[in-house]
Amino acid sequence: MKSRVVSTIRGQVYELLKEGICAGEYQPGQWLLEGELAEQFSVSRSPVREALRRLAADGLVVEVPNKGVFVREFTPKDIEEIFDLRVMMESYAIDKITEHLTEEMASQLYGCLEELKSAWNLRNLPAYIEADTQLHDLIIAFSGNSFLVIAYERVHIMIQQFRSFSLLDQKRFDESMEEHQSIVDNIVQRRPEEAKRINSQHLRLAMEQIKKYLSEKAQ
Repeated sequence: MKSRVVSTIRGQVYELLKEGICAGEYQPGQWLLEGELAEQFSVSRSPVREALRRLAADGLVVEVPNKGVFVREFTPKDIEEIFDLRVMMESYAIDKITEHLTEEMASQLYGCLEELKSAWNLRNLPAYIEADTQLHDLIIAFSGNSFLVIAYERVHIMIQQFRSFSLLDQKRFDESMEEHQSIVDNIVQRRPEEAKRINSQHLRLAMEQIKKYLSEKAQ
């Protein structure tokens, strides 16, 4: 994930920890010790403590009384609920986009799609995931609803660490590219119902792959 420009030490620690969790550098269930993290980032415990509180509010870590803070372990049910929210949010955004679509918006959607296609052609999974994230973020942003953008970011970030597991199967990787092409084409052609149908199917298939991974890991 791309780093953001932040102006405070606690903000920097928060972003580093969040990116580390999303990248899988901190494993689900891992105990996040304030002292070790403070030493790792060369800061006092105070900004680490504040960062952990923010991460708990984001749903990325859990605070267990008298024990400590741990990277959240997601269950298949958690993943299902997260994707249910994504379907609702993205369906709303698609409806809104088609109401006020401009040539510039269409150009940006196709530009993002080209980046996705380039990564797919190169079989570059990390680059594909990044472009995939940017495309879905763009759809949400084009809804014109600033509160939706904030809510979506909090929901989407919780599954970022699992994104690669939804595309490890080559057939699924290829299908994902086709689905993104169809989603953008239908949005630009102002066919929201078809765009929503394909996007919902796309998200459901990704959800099933992640749930399968979590179930196998638990065995």
